[in-house]
Formats: sequence, C-alpha cells, structure tokens
Amino acid sequence: MALYCIGDIQGCDAPLARLLAELDFTPSRDTLYVLGDLVNRGPESAAVLRRLMAYGDAAHCLLGNHDLHLLAMAHGIRPARRHDTLTHLLDAPDRPALLDWLRHRPLAIGAHGLLMVHAGVLPAWTVEKTLALAAEVESVLRSDGLVDFLRHMYGNEPARWSDDLQGADRLRVIVNALTRLRFCTADGTMDFLAKEGLDTAPEGCMPWFDVPDRATAGHTVAFGHWSTLGWQGQRRDILSLDTGCVWGGCLSAAEIDADGAFVRLIQTRCEQAQKPGKS
Repeated sequence: MALYCIGDIQGCDAPLARLLAELDFTPSRDTLYVLGDLVNRGPESAAVLRRLMAYGDAAHCLLGNHDLHLLAMAHGIRPARRHDTLTHLLDAPDRPALLDWLRHRPLAIGAHGLLMVHAGVLPAWTVEKTLALAAEVESVLRSDGLVDFLRHMYGNEPARWSDDLQGADRLRVIVNALTRLRFCTADGTMDFLAKEGLDTAPEGCMPWFDVPDRATAGHTVAFGHWSTLGWQGQRRDILSLDTGCVWGGCLSAAEIDADGAFVRLIQTRCEQAQKPGKS
C-alpha cells in the first residue's frame, strides 16, 4: 500500500494521468490525498472530477478556492472570470453529480500524522481546532444553507480570527485561512494581496508556516495553493505541493509512509501553460 499527497491539479487531467501511471497507482491498494484546486484554468476540469470520483475511497480530495468558485458560479453567485475554464463542466450532462460530489469534500484532513489543507493554517489553531473549524464549513456546504453561505463567502474581512466570531464572518475567516492564506502577521492577521514568493512578504508579515510558536508547529502540514513558493524540499515540517502545473510547471506528488514521513517526490511536466492570473 502506498500513500501520496498531490498538489493543485487545476483541470490538468492528462498530467494527472501520467503522474498516476508513474506512481503505478492502483485504487484497490493505494491512497491519494489531493490538496485542493481540482478544477479551473486547465482544460479538463470535468475529466479530473470524474477520474477522482471513480476512485471512491482511494482518493481523498480537499476543497480549494477554485473549487469553491466553481460552486459559486454554478449557483449564479459569481460570474466567470477572465481565465476561468469551467464552461464545459457547467454544461456537462453529469453536472449535478459532479457538483454534488464536490460540495461533499472536506476543507481539512488529519491522517497519518499529517494535517492537510489547501492553503494554510492560522497561528493560533491547533490541529484539532483546524479540523473542527473546517467541519463547521463542511456542514454548511452539505446543507440547504449552501447558497446563502456562498453569497456571503467572499471578502477579506475579518482579517483575523477570534473565537467570538459568529455567522458569515466566522465561516468567511475559516474559508479564507484554509483556502487563500499565504502571508500573515505574528498575531494571525491575514494578507491577501501578496501572491509571489517568500521575498515578497508585506511589511510585518511572514509566511503562515514561519510564524513563531504557531500551534501546529509540531505537525507536518501538507498544502498546495502557492505555486510561486513551490517545493520546499529542505523542510520537513511542511509539504508544499503546488508546483505550478497549470502554469507550465510540474504536477507533484509526495509519497509518505504510514506515519506521515516523507519518502520521495514524484513529478510530471504539464503541457498546459496559461498566463499567470489571480489565484
């Protein structure tokens, strides 16, 4: 049995197929953990969802910001953006099944000693708290309150977590941290303007994983979302697996053992090369 964490696929089904072939992935034997942004920007988002759905319990897939954007588009809450490539999925005959499967995906997974999220974790959140807060959003996504949640999901405020937050503000902070976070201050105030590499941190900010004494420091966190960060192979407290497949980079998988220890990095090149846009 082999275990793999895979970075942002973003609708690039052909590279995913090549990567899985290189892994000799067998659903009856192996397990995938896909770290969100399954769809958008690449040419085959529907094919990616169909493939992962077919793997059943062998593929555990997180929601990323692009996946949530798809749900918002599907419910008429957000228009298509310039670089979106979701029309074919929204026009697909199996659209209801694809969207229903997507809305039932988690925002955080704890398994094999790893914490897995799409983007980041706020400094004050423990592993247990992160999973509990993710579950609050997951419950709403799977409920009759989905559309109302999506209407209020967008926005950068509040920029800082408080246990006293309630309603839409509370859910928005959770979503923003788990699906959009790159930089924050030492007290956990999030910045959403800087999207480049480590040397572009706004004044007073740092990468979320470098905040001193963050509550998850004793756990390895696997995440995607940050293509300009790329693979940080010199570190073992993080597995940073968005390596820019949709921008002409690589689709990356980290093999882990049953205790979550890093075993090896496997990559395949992507022929899709979009011009960088907002993520």
